[in-house]
Amino acid sequence: MSNFVHLHVHSEFSLLDGANRIKDLPVRAKELGMDSIAITDHGVMFGVIDFYKACKANGIKPIIGCEVYVAPRTRFDKEPNIDNKYNHLILLAKNNEGYKNLSKLVSLGFTDGYYYKPRIDKEILEKYHEGLICCSACLAGEVAQAVLNDNMEKAEETALWFKNLFGEDYYLEIQANSLREQIKVNQKLIQLSKKLDIKVVATNDAHYLTKDDYYNHEILLCIQTGKRMNEEDRMRFETNDFYIKSPEEMAEYFQNIPEALENTVKIAEKCNVEFEFGHTILPNYDVPEGFETHYDYLKKLCDDGIKLKYGDAVTQEILDRAEYELSVIKKMGYVDYFLIVWDYINYARSQGIPVGPGRGSGAGSIVAYTIGITDIDPIKYNLIFERFLNPERISMPDFDVDFCYERRQEVIDYVGRKYGQDHVSQIITFGTMSARMVIRDVARALDVSYAEADKLAKMIPNELHITIKKALEQNRELKELYDNNPETHNLLDIAMGLEGMPRQASTHACRNSYNKRSC
Repeated sequence: MSNFVHLHVHSEFSLLDGANRIKDLPVRAKELGMDSIAITDHGVMFGVIDFYKACKANGIKPIIGCEVYVAPRTRFDKEPNIDNKYNHLILLAKNNEGYKNLSKLVSLGFTDGYYYKPRIDKEILEKYHEGLICCSACLAGEVAQAVLNDNMEKAEETALWFKNLFGEDYYLEIQANSLREQIKVNQKLIQLSKKLDIKVVATNDAHYLTKDDYYNHEILLCIQTGKRMNEEDRMRFETNDFYIKSPEEMAEYFQNIPEALENTVKIAEKCNVEFEFGHTILPNYDVPEGFETHYDYLKKLCDDGIKLKYGDAVTQEILDRAEYELSVIKKMGYVDYFLIVWDYINYARSQGIPVGPGRGSGAGSIVAYTIGITDIDPIKYNLIFERFLNPERISMPDFDVDFCYERRQEVIDYVGRKYGQDHVSQIITFGTMSARMVIRDVARALDVSYAEADKLAKMIPNELHITIKKALEQNRELKELYDNNPETHNLLDIAMGLEGMPRQASTHACRNSYNKRSC
């Protein structure tokens, strides 16, 4: 077992700040002889599931965490020059209760506390702290800020507040970098640790994978802030210390306080979050009185729909197809799913909100057609139900339904009112740095002229999923520039290092978890 575990790590989902790709983190941890590693992105948990799966696939224990932003007063206060000066705090989930509480805190940071950043406050931290380990974070942490302001009374008061809340699960965080401010904070926190009987823990606030990735990370920060590398006032990391250091490097830096390293292992042993995949959780649809089961009601809707849609033209083929589909829907546990989708589509139509006829594989279901989810007859057009749902492929069915753009919010509001706002979610989507985009972004950071950047970007073939590497293989002129022009070579190397990373987050066009799309 390694004698050190990284507990403060930023992935690519600390958007335009972390340069660690999710897939690389467990691989690097394994290379360095570590058996655990954490993810603690800034204010978000976007990468948690992918990180968990990547760690498990590589035999590395995943530690689920977040570096949250804490409002200086309350999460509801949004006064300029006061409430945008938030503090950082590291929270790690010990167990599944801790994971749920961490998810709740992060969600409330967005829904209640968003002001420049998603912020929590001490009030909700008190409410949702169970199952969490807390570390005092980087130089932007509240305790560290008090130390930097030479206010040791405030530092003690703050540390004691967190100790009283988290008990033995609160740690003062010292970091392995050579910043003058960090050296001061480390010394003071070690003294505070002894005075207040609070353990210290060693971290490295890793924003990139290796020391060689420092320059690419600086470019990433320029892309984030709209600055150029030659600007003096740009945001920067003053040293190249913020990478996934080896246990040996960490041990050398903290040789005089080995317990700070030992505590990382003890924390890792405490953290045991386990995810289960493949379980579908749906809100309950309340069927009318007179129906013993949800299936009975769905069958009634289907039977009535057959009479309405086919009338005297109903055939045994239609009846058999409906009976077969209903049996599969029941077997796979998607009766409520059909009822919920039918419910909000029925609501939309009752309110005169235009609804599309249905697209994709869902149009192959005669049950969907007869109850009014879709308007396309799968028998007439010989559409196959199994493309939408079959017992051999256990996955959530997916209805593609179009609602009028101007009134679709009314449908979303209806779903929230009926099933509860906490049962309705919007789906996030990430804009990534595609080949052409990343070339333009890197060129701007390097102060390469627009004309030159435009020329290089347009050499990338206009193909789906094209990469710079593939473009170099396909475009001889681009390859010659890469081989013979040092400036172009450097630009494209950096671009390839950042290509594909998420650039920004937005709301997916489907707008919520039932795949309602815009028209």
